[in-house]
Amino acid sequence: MRSKISILPENLCNMIAAGEVVERPASVIKELLENALDAGAGDILVEAENGGKKLMRVTDDGEGMTRDDAFLCLERHATSKIRAPRDLAALTTLGFRGEALPAIASVSRLTLRTCANEQGEGVEIYLEGGSVRNSRDLGLPRGTSIEVRSLFFNTPARRKFLRRDETELGHIADVVTKQALAHPQVRFRLVHNGRQLFEVRRGSRLDERIAAFLGRPLLKDLVPVQAGNKGELHLSGFVCPPTIHRSASSAIYTFINGRYVRDRVVQHGVLEGYRTLLMKGRYPVVVLFLEIDPAEVDVNVHPTKHEVRFRDQARVHDFIAEAVRQVLKDSPGLRSAPESRIFAPRAEDAQALSAPRPDAAEMARHRVEEALSSYGRRTDVAPAAPVFRAQPAATAPSDSSARSVSEAVGGFFSSLRYLGQYRNGYLLCQDGEDLILIDQHAAHERIRFEKLRADFQRGEPARQSLLFPEIIEFDFKAAAALAETLPLAERFGFEIEPFGGKAFAVKAVPTTLVGADVERLLRDLVADLEEIGRSGVADDALDEVFMRLACHGVVRADQALTPGEAQRLLRDLDEVDFSAHCPHGRPVQVRLTLGEVERMFRRA
Repeated sequence: MRSKISILPENLCNMIAAGEVVERPASVIKELLENALDAGAGDILVEAENGGKKLMRVTDDGEGMTRDDAFLCLERHATSKIRAPRDLAALTTLGFRGEALPAIASVSRLTLRTCANEQGEGVEIYLEGGSVRNSRDLGLPRGTSIEVRSLFFNTPARRKFLRRDETELGHIADVVTKQALAHPQVRFRLVHNGRQLFEVRRGSRLDERIAAFLGRPLLKDLVPVQAGNKGELHLSGFVCPPTIHRSASSAIYTFINGRYVRDRVVQHGVLEGYRTLLMKGRYPVVVLFLEIDPAEVDVNVHPTKHEVRFRDQARVHDFIAEAVRQVLKDSPGLRSAPESRIFAPRAEDAQALSAPRPDAAEMARHRVEEALSSYGRRTDVAPAAPVFRAQPAATAPSDSSARSVSEAVGGFFSSLRYLGQYRNGYLLCQDGEDLILIDQHAAHERIRFEKLRADFQRGEPARQSLLFPEIIEFDFKAAAALAETLPLAERFGFEIEPFGGKAFAVKAVPTTLVGADVERLLRDLVADLEEIGRSGVADDALDEVFMRLACHGVVRADQALTPGEAQRLLRDLDEVDFSAHCPHGRPVQVRLTLGEVERMFRRA
């Protein structure tokens, strides 16, 4: 009986590999750029015609190849980057599979020109559909040039799915941008249809490259990141304050050991650092480089190497999130003035400075109690008195004494000169020659949110026992993840016990989550645990509760404030880390410079 199973021809294998590696012209450019960088190139020229559909050429000044190596590199699984299985556990090069060149050659007309010596003794090899058609010796400068014409000429079905030239060119430019950001020591040029689109010179600073590729206005807002230790976990690069955001995650550039990745764990860590600082559906602008021991990360999990797998995903995730969060605490977009601003107390302020001030812990306790009691009130009934009047204070400060204390304390918001209130919703303040408008509701909402969350994190979370335990059954994978991380769930305030097989009994939930859909929350929590080894779902759920609590019992948008109450609000803003945005991501303050005001009146 004739066998139904047969070994596929080599050329067909290469075409199948091309289906994984070569999605569009930009995929070809990515593979060729990685080869050039691995060859030690310091100058790379990328040329394309008709969005790469007609022609792509990548020329570098790297080490080049000998004649024998030039022919070998066109064979499948031929590479100079790994030798033994142990090399896969500590990869330091961008490429290593040895599949890209034969896969590209199988669906195009490819010309390889390379020279590995200073005498100019090079070789040229021409392939069509993966088969060598011609080769010759040629005088060439040291380096390699790979030219790809008529991509997908022999697979018309694939070619039919290519987009317009402008779209394909955009993808090519994006690939070159990512590599240029990761390798500032290399000169990159991109030419399309004979016209140079951009050039970045060798040795340019990272912030200059970010400005060149992502927009010159970003340069003044870039906040440097340096966290961790070299040789272990180290994060560097730049982030932008939450005031600068995008509608998609395309401006999140993350690199691991010099390789651009679109990893979910890394991206989730970045977004976790911006949590409660951005509006829903908005994404930050960041360029971050994570350095990690190659043995701690596996890049051999995806054909295009865009995704990786960490040995300790939770550690990496939390390290990135905490590093971003700490940097943002002092960023210009969250602190409205440099911390170096110093205000010396005046002689007439001495009495105000010596006045007793309430204990901070006592004030926080009263604020939390007020928020919790306000949360229980009906929202359509106004409180008998403004919330700020209910807060403890040694004395009700007069306007002058409040301003004196504020200036002497040295916080940014405390230092502002209070001018008045607009429509009982916005505080008008002066900072030097600038006019500052502060949304009083958003400001107090952020203050109350931070105080509630800090109070919760300081102590054991209160639990509410369920009258009847809720039995939830998971699949095998989810049940294993939950069983492994039961202590973490208990830290959030859950009381969960195994109930046999894949089922768990939920006996208690955090009091702040009473009334929530326990099964849905727990399934989301487990899904996070499976993906990153820890969960932000419970944190998110608690933050949502804190946001709702913070919305009640705070200064409303139509509430009149006395000057003393307004000054107290400004002082309290200086006591929280993220004072420039409310928990929903809306801005707390807007600045108008003197020049902007004068232009409104045609004076500038």
